[in-house]
Amino acid sequence: MQKLMSQMRSAMEKYNMISDGDKIAVGVSGGKDSLALIIALNEMRRFFPKKYEVVGLTIDPCFNNEQGDYSKIEELLNSQGIEYHIKRTELYKIIFQDRMESNPCSLCARMRRGLLHDFAKEYGCNKIALGHHLDDAAQTLLMNLFNGARISCFSPISYLSRKDLYMIRPMIFAYEKDVERAARNFDLPVVKSKCPADGVTERENMKNLLRELEHTYPKLREKIIKALQTGDIDGWGV
Repeated sequence: MQKLMSQMRSAMEKYNMISDGDKIAVGVSGGKDSLALIIALNEMRRFFPKKYEVVGLTIDPCFNNEQGDYSKIEELLNSQGIEYHIKRTELYKIIFQDRMESNPCSLCARMRRGLLHDFAKEYGCNKIALGHHLDDAAQTLLMNLFNGARISCFSPISYLSRKDLYMIRPMIFAYEKDVERAARNFDLPVVKSKCPADGVTERENMKNLLRELEHTYPKLREKIIKALQTGDIDGWGV
């Protein structure tokens, strides 16, 4: 966890992600990334120079029309003194049954983001922290290039004027393996995704492609991040 927190602090300070008095909602999906993020952010409150609060928020898609079991996550966050709330939704029904989307991931992501934004405002948060890491950034750039013919990525920090919310991504300097190690060492109660599209997404294709390319081009993911910074693409060059 120490290595992950060090990587997070570098990103948080470089992009000025945290201000005194922030109330930060962490979108807790139940996966290793969001769990490692919320635990690390809470731990960092002890020594980070800016004072802030952390709240865990889960948007339950209710896959297979059943409520997800987040009881172990709730138990963990309560033990750490972290406020935690769950919103049950009909995302699964809407996307997979009513609309029968052939490519559900994009619509699901948009709808979940909208719900998370409203949920964060409901609990008085001014920022939302998402668990994207360095691997996610590299994959996103390739997805946008190969599928959308554009060189772009999500931003380290962005402002949503319609909701008056900032989105921050404190783990963008951490490799996925570092997040996995932190989650394993802290014995985080990861909830296995029941999404029908899990493991068969375009992101998974990019993950496998990058793994293959790095046999020939070492540290390719790190070089992609350097290119985002050098080109000042989507706010990475600050």
